[in-house]
Amino acid sequence: MPFVDLQSNLPASSFSEEFVQKLCNSIAAALGKPQDRMNVVVNPGLTMLIAGSFSPCVMLSVSAIGVTDTAEKNKEHSAKIFEFLTRELSLPEDRIVIQFHALQPHQVGKKGTVMSFL
Repeated sequence: MPFVDLQSNLPASSFSEEFVQKLCNSIAAALGKPQDRMNVVVNPGLTMLIAGSFSPCVMLSVSAIGVTDTAEKNKEHSAKIFEFLTRELSLPEDRIVIQFHALQPHQVGKKGTVMSFL
């Protein structure tokens, strides 16, 4: 049950429903997770500063159980996600930052309980 939170200073028009679906599919494939378990939020039009510049940029946070817990895994995920974002948003790599967060099953609630019990 990965959680993806994309924040950007790009306008909302840059993030159509088609883009959000492609983002979901791309990250699901990168993480090896089913698309129907993905949770994606896109926050456009923010005031953002990366590396001292207000130029167009994206900060992406990916939180998941069992697939974001090592440097080796995240290096692979990062390469795939960067490829998608640079292609789809026409941003250079230095205007994209990704944070990976490893979640434990007891940290994710669903259906009135936590994933540990599902």
